[in-house]
Amino acid sequence: MTEKILISACLVGQPVRYNGSAKTVTHSLLRQWQDEGRLVIVCPELAAGFSVPRPPAEIAHGEDGAAVLSETARVIEENGTDLSELFVAGAKTALALAQEHDCKFALLTDGSPSCGSTTIYDGTFAGKKHQGVGVTTALLRAHGVQVFAETEIDTLARLLAAQETRA
Repeated sequence: MTEKILISACLVGQPVRYNGSAKTVTHSLLRQWQDEGRLVIVCPELAAGFSVPRPPAEIAHGEDGAAVLSETARVIEENGTDLSELFVAGAKTALALAQEHDCKFALLTDGSPSCGSTTIYDGTFAGKKHQGVGVTTALLRAHGVQVFAETEIDTLARLLAAQETRA
């Protein structure tokens, strides 16, 4: 069976990031997976109703997405507006899409308060990152989806190849 992969829309060239840009990744495997129809594209923030562009948002107080899901941390805009409910709604939409397509793997944009899988910004809006995950990544992982950053495509490819060899 050919595994489907949930992927951040900005990584495939869609200009959906907070500043209206894309974060296009040019990797031969992404092109191959897209040609094979394996990519399930999502932007959790747009799915939640955010516009493009939009003010930057970070998870407050150096917390992470798991803390947002447990309601012990908040996602805030630079101006202080609490966006936590919208980020959780976007994460739930991404999870539903992953489940609908039986995605066991996701390739998401690192650093994002939604999609970060190794690091996220620390909530000070000073450009500082810390280890942690975004809201969507936390929810996907809680439901068994393995999430990778855009810098981990080769690692994901090795796992997919090993899994498909066993199948």
